[in-house]
Amino acid sequence: MHVEPEAVLVAHRVEKTYRTAAVAVPALRGVDLAIRRGELVAVMGPSGSGKTTLLNCLSGLDEIDGGTVLVDGEDIHAMPDGRRTAHRARRMGFIFQSFNLIPVFSAEENVELPLLLVGTRASAARRQAREMLGRVGLGHRCAHRPAELSGGEQQRVAVARALVTEPALVWADEPTGNLDSETAASVMDLLREVNAAGQSILIVTHDPGIGASAPRLVRMRDGSVEADLQAAGVLAGVGV
Repeated sequence: MHVEPEAVLVAHRVEKTYRTAAVAVPALRGVDLAIRRGELVAVMGPSGSGKTTLLNCLSGLDEIDGGTVLVDGEDIHAMPDGRRTAHRARRMGFIFQSFNLIPVFSAEENVELPLLLVGTRASAARRQAREMLGRVGLGHRCAHRPAELSGGEQQRVAVARALVTEPALVWADEPTGNLDSETAASVMDLLREVNAAGQSILIVTHDPGIGASAPRLVRMRDGSVEADLQAAGVLAGVGV
């Protein structure tokens, strides 16, 4: 397997099958994918094509049935569960459609949590959380709980939480799915700004506008990569 020197992630022949007592459903069929440092990749495809399964398997949230996934040169599926969890906490950030903020925590407490989980001292974690909230335009909302924030503000907190550990790779699963179009555009502007500063990001999305504007678009169908398009922004007619 050839590994690009600037690749932050290399997936080779990744297989995933969901099984019940009666049936086996292939979800990923020998997927190959490499993501370079500083790259922004959009993943699109019809419902059931394997987009979220791809994210979950490449990030180590789900087990795989075959193949390898290297993050920072390490095979994450060869790691014991505890080490993989620790690696994910240190080297990955996650942004979800449903925000996944802890409702009883303030914005700054939600953002500092990943730092505390990797052993950062409490005072340093609080300082870094406040600085990151300032970077996403929420320095004035540090003490507010999620219920006191708009949907767009909650997603910005989630972005800050994903970035605060300076991860190798940020995974975003439908990050604008619960937002109105104007707020969604502002969140995407933020992710593009972060990407322009060197952050690697993979975005799973149904939004053709995001796909059309992404520097790279990966199309999934029936558990396989149907197309891998560079400079997708110059292409017309991008659909789900």
